[in-house]
Amino acid sequence: MPVSDIKGHDPETLREIIDPHECTERLAELGDQRSLPALLERVWLLKVLGKLEDALVISEQSVRVARMGGTRKDLLRARILHASVLQFRGAYAAAHQELTTCAEEADGQGWTALAAFALQHRGKVSYDAGDYADARADFKRALFLRQEAGAPEDQLESTLLAIEAAERRRASASVAS
Repeated sequence: MPVSDIKGHDPETLREIIDPHECTERLAELGDQRSLPALLERVWLLKVLGKLEDALVISEQSVRVARMGGTRKDLLRARILHASVLQFRGAYAAAHQELTTCAEEADGQGWTALAAFALQHRGKVSYDAGDYADARADFKRALFLRQEAGAPEDQLESTLLAIEAAERRRASASVAS
């Protein structure tokens, strides 16, 4: 995804902080390109801009394109992104199931970075659903895998931020009950 468009992550929602104007401009530049990278970028841009119906349609198209002409890794990336659109739409169970399948497949293939990516997103699904213990467990596993894969500093930082947020929410939820 276009990491340069991410300005940071909100410490409470864990959502990407973006410049809507830049993302809208980039979306216009992409137009109706149908290459898999362009489709995936369009999905991400539509998702972060809150255009979830359009994001869902394009994410389903990207999964079909990856299935027909991409690699297995391409297909996993498309499915992870599709699941993140489901998450933003509140379909937590469907997103969680898809991300579990993706994480297991990536792990089984030894694709550490991709497994970490799937687990990070599955943690965000659990976080949004209010299951902070599961979110924290996924974030910690993602951190371990990202460290093992030599991930860039910004990925490690976003995962550490997510772990801290899940711990805060879990602690405040246990105090409230």
